[in-house]
Amino acid sequence: MSRFGNRSCVTFLALVLSGVWPVAAGAQSSPQPSPANPSAAESDDRLEALEKKIQELMAEVAALRKAAQAPPSTQIEELEKQIDALTREIEALKIGEAAAPTAGPSRHGFGPAASKVYQVREGVSLGGYGEMAYLDPAGTNDAGGASGGADRLDMLRAVFYFGYKWNDRILFNSEVEYEHATTGEGAEEKGEVSVEFAYLDFMFKQGFNARAGLLLLPVGIINEKHEPTTFPGVLRPQVERVILPTTWRENGAGIFGETQWLAYRVYLVAGLDALGFSAQQGIRGGRQSGSNSLANNFALTGRLDLTGVQGLLAGVSAYSGDSGQGQIPADARVTLYDVHAQYQWRGFEGRGLWTRGSIEDTAQIDQALGIPPGSDESVGEHLKGWYLQAEWDILSLRKMSRQVLAPFFRYEALDTQDGVPAGFLENPAFQQRIRTLGLTWKPIPQVVLKADYQDIDNGAGTGVDALHLGLGWIF
Repeated sequence: MSRFGNRSCVTFLALVLSGVWPVAAGAQSSPQPSPANPSAAESDDRLEALEKKIQELMAEVAALRKAAQAPPSTQIEELEKQIDALTREIEALKIGEAAAPTAGPSRHGFGPAASKVYQVREGVSLGGYGEMAYLDPAGTNDAGGASGGADRLDMLRAVFYFGYKWNDRILFNSEVEYEHATTGEGAEEKGEVSVEFAYLDFMFKQGFNARAGLLLLPVGIINEKHEPTTFPGVLRPQVERVILPTTWRENGAGIFGETQWLAYRVYLVAGLDALGFSAQQGIRGGRQSGSNSLANNFALTGRLDLTGVQGLLAGVSAYSGDSGQGQIPADARVTLYDVHAQYQWRGFEGRGLWTRGSIEDTAQIDQALGIPPGSDESVGEHLKGWYLQAEWDILSLRKMSRQVLAPFFRYEALDTQDGVPAGFLENPAFQQRIRTLGLTWKPIPQVVLKADYQDIDNGAGTGVDALHLGLGWIF
């Protein structure tokens, strides 16, 4: 089917939200008082005791395996379950009560602060994050010409999470973002106030739940989990800013759930608007972001992740839907997919992502945008990108250190114009290779200071390198 009709959409939404589940009147749980926040010394003592207990249990497992050719599997499994539970408690202590009031650092793919509503028993939850950056582009580009860039000190984002949990079955979660410090008039770069997400969850059981509202699309690594303490580097990876245009959100509804080994999310959302596409930014300008979204075309998006291996997250995500929205005489279907993985072991973290997309009917889109044949500004028929990243916390060599000092390196490649319609030209400036070398310091888990240097090359030889300094926090 070339596009999703409105009748199909209404049917899908009705199926998603028509479930009946037991919510007895007056059966809501009574609020649970929050425990007093432990002091730093008490937390350190608790961490030391937990790590000592884990070492004892691991030694017991090793002894059992060594003592018999066929060790008692049930006993070993029970010990391993205890180790896993203690490890989770250590993670909760390190992430801090402000980011995870009762349980682990994140839920359902969201960052630690965005997950707070899932940890409260009932009632209001508050959280947020912020990012400030000093951006210093080189004065000349790779070809020796003037870059035209200016140094900037920018309050990138001030974000607030507001949630409310009525009971174990229904909750609300939202993110309100203030960008670039102001929306007022003047010569400075204008910011904006946006609702990044606002949704209701209807919790049936661990493996099947429903969600409706303004949703973050479940694509890539960064789009759902974009708090500054969760990734290295002052700026988000360019591949996940352009090819997978973080932060990408849209009105819709869908289902999500988890099993022992897997986690999934599948949503039906309003489609993109092809009149916002461009050669340099790909589909980024076509995001409607839930603001009076045109809904002549809908899209289906989802992801599936392997989560049952400790320290490993690996999976795939996809998006497919028409974007003509009745404004051009074509469907302009957009299809995107990615393969991603993240692995953590002691103080090491590695990430990798590969993504590719296609845009149909680009000649009709160019015509609607007024881009003449022979131009190198055509919307690309294909988009592609990938990156590999590694960081290592050198303070992990010190037992009981709650600080993080982690150098990292990221290499990424992307092209927003991988093929153009006949009669148009490709612009080599859109073929980018970016090397980012940097350092992350977390004096406490909720506060991060970052520094990095980016070596940016492109096919036209006009890349502009840059130095970045950053400050971030969550609560």
